[in-house]
Amino acid sequence: MCISEREESSMAMAERRELIVDFINNEGSVTFAQLKHAFPDVSEMTLRTDLKTLDQNHQIIRVHGGAKSVGFAVGTDDLLARRVGRRLAEKTAIAQKAAGLVREGRTIFIDSGSTTTALAAAMEDMELLVFTNSLTVASELARFERVMTLVVGGRLNCYSMSTTGARAIESVRSMRFDQVFLGVTGYQRGEGFSCGSDDEAVFKATLVERSHKCIVLMDSSKEGRPSTFRICGLQQVDTVVSDGGLSDEFVSACEDASVTLL
Repeated sequence: MCISEREESSMAMAERRELIVDFINNEGSVTFAQLKHAFPDVSEMTLRTDLKTLDQNHQIIRVHGGAKSVGFAVGTDDLLARRVGRRLAEKTAIAQKAAGLVREGRTIFIDSGSTTTALAAAMEDMELLVFTNSLTVASELARFERVMTLVVGGRLNCYSMSTTGARAIESVRSMRFDQVFLGVTGYQRGEGFSCGSDDEAVFKATLVERSHKCIVLMDSSKEGRPSTFRICGLQQVDTVVSDGGLSDEFVSACEDASVTLL
């Protein structure tokens, strides 16, 4: 069977666009610069045409300066299963630092997310009362004998494997925590921390209000990558645990806000 040049070109274009969709889905949110770096042999004009077509076909969502996966953009913050494998070394380092902040005899809340799940995996067995809305965090804590784990009820988010919604928010409003370990999707100077779901943003903001100490777990790739819904400002948290790759500007902002940076 003879394949014409036009058919061969069409096949190459379809394969390239499939690779672009896979790249965006794996990252959740990408800038155009990241796309150019990932596809160095593709011209800017061709990449922009590809993004336009993929957006029209509802395979990705174009945003100013880049693109997002459909799941990320519609308020699900992407599948947890996809996020677990991203920046694994950074998340492990963050989890080990955060685990060192947990003290016996306290009441803590561990938020949902891949990094907070890594925290639960890095913790040691001790006398603790732990609340969580994350099924994956609860699963990690189930191996302990001395940790009492309580799962907050609510509507199940199948993407993040966590409970959310009005019932979950009302539950934590009646509680008080010594520490909350908070997961975030992004941070933008002047705007603070954010995530991709309205319900989860309200839930996380409520956790911040109801905790004595708020500890944000954030790898450096989330700096300068704001999501849709604001959670809180930098001045509302006590500690940021990261991987050491945050900018000098962020470090200075933490110093100005008297926020401990680990």
